[in-house]
Amino acid sequence: MGKRYDLFVIGGGINGCGIARDAAGRGASVFLAEKGDFASATSSASTKLIHGGLRYLEYYEFRLVREALLEREVLLNNAPHIIWPLRFILPHHKGLRPAWFIRLGLFLYDHLGGRKLLPGTRSVKLSSGPFEEGMKPLFSKGFEYSDCWVDDARLVVLNARDAQAKGAEIRRDSEVVSARRDGDIWNVDVRCTQTGKTETIEARALVNAAGPWVADVMGEALGLNEISKVRLVKGSHIIVPKLYHHDRCFIFQNGDGRIVFSIPYEKDFTLIGTTDVDYHNDPGEVAISQDEVEYLCNAVSEYFQTPVQPKDVVRTYSGVRPLYDDGASDAKSATRDYVLEFEGGKGQAGLLNIFGGKITTYRRLAESALEKLQDYLPEGSKPWTHDASLPGGDFKPQEFDQVVDQLKNAFPFLSDSLRYRLVRSYGQDAWTMLSGCKTIEDLGRCFGADLFEKEVEWLISKEWARTSDDILWRRSKLGLRLDKTAVEALDDFIKQVA
Repeated sequence: MGKRYDLFVIGGGINGCGIARDAAGRGASVFLAEKGDFASATSSASTKLIHGGLRYLEYYEFRLVREALLEREVLLNNAPHIIWPLRFILPHHKGLRPAWFIRLGLFLYDHLGGRKLLPGTRSVKLSSGPFEEGMKPLFSKGFEYSDCWVDDARLVVLNARDAQAKGAEIRRDSEVVSARRDGDIWNVDVRCTQTGKTETIEARALVNAAGPWVADVMGEALGLNEISKVRLVKGSHIIVPKLYHHDRCFIFQNGDGRIVFSIPYEKDFTLIGTTDVDYHNDPGEVAISQDEVEYLCNAVSEYFQTPVQPKDVVRTYSGVRPLYDDGASDAKSATRDYVLEFEGGKGQAGLLNIFGGKITTYRRLAESALEKLQDYLPEGSKPWTHDASLPGGDFKPQEFDQVVDQLKNAFPFLSDSLRYRLVRSYGQDAWTMLSGCKTIEDLGRCFGADLFEKEVEWLISKEWARTSDDILWRRSKLGLRLDKTAVEALDDFIKQVA
């Protein structure tokens, strides 16, 4: 008989990897199966914000907003290499929400979450100074507040790495094809999508964290005949050349009640999103529509002097959010809160289905999930992740520039841009990656955009990368800078070393 696990986790997105990490750190034996690459669906298609969700206040989601606001600084402290503060400007649009209403919302936003590190709200003039660049004269004043940026896909893989370091079995390209409850044990059939080989794994409890496929897993793999509680909502983003030179983000009010973000992205670009569209097709085939492209262009063009046009778009991405179906009339007002449904009990294998959730609250979702699964965890185990740094992130947020300088002293042959990117991606793990390197030649061949063989080898051996897409669009965003020839060379190298 093979090893019997305490928990079997289906899904390698942020919720699945967060639960696996937390459980493994409590001493539980954990098996996680992801049918593709980690963060290959919803978790890499976010607006890449750690935020409270300012607009959720309008829907009276006070518990969710407070939890998310509290988590901003927890996550900033845990992963200061891949998470950093941003300042957002909300221009006052006289035809939409009144100024007093915005001030009230921002007052609550400042005080609901015990803010310590991030600066508070202030009024700003948009008719003069650096923030007027590109703005229409109509918008003369606004409000500035704080939230945080996150490299979403790297957050997922760092949770997976930490889970593995704490003893979890982490598998990519592993699809759950069926699961059968036999008393106090689940027998889970897992098929390797690369070889077609199937193995059966035994576990005392099963966690369905399959994201937009959560209902499919319930119906097809578990054989549960229940009405779906999932509302699939598509969110799409566009990337355009940089629209302005300062470092502020904008949150624009739209006439339909939605908001659209404009965020400096990868130094030379601007990220614009997101949409909210009900989705009824295969989540694996999700793509932006022309209507969505035009919607996002029109939304920001209402504020900028120079219109953003579809021809300006250099890249798009879309994801499907698996929201809990609370009966809301439209997608934008559907709850973003998570719902955890547990069944099981004494002498019976446990099942936890996860609906909804957002990146900002993934750590708290994991704690809540394991509270429901306490009977399947080692006796006396307790939450531990609140003050635990993720791999590479064992330094204070305000020490980031100091860490970059330390890397410069240790490896003086690195360019300024490469040093910065390595610390932003790997934090203190950059030292381990570069161990033994004395010259730039020791990094091996450069594929372009300062991506060297040494880093590619790290991503393959330490972070489960197997394709150029894994490396260029999830482990990094260097796909924005490499041409077709460079990508082909990278693919050839991966085949040689993987």
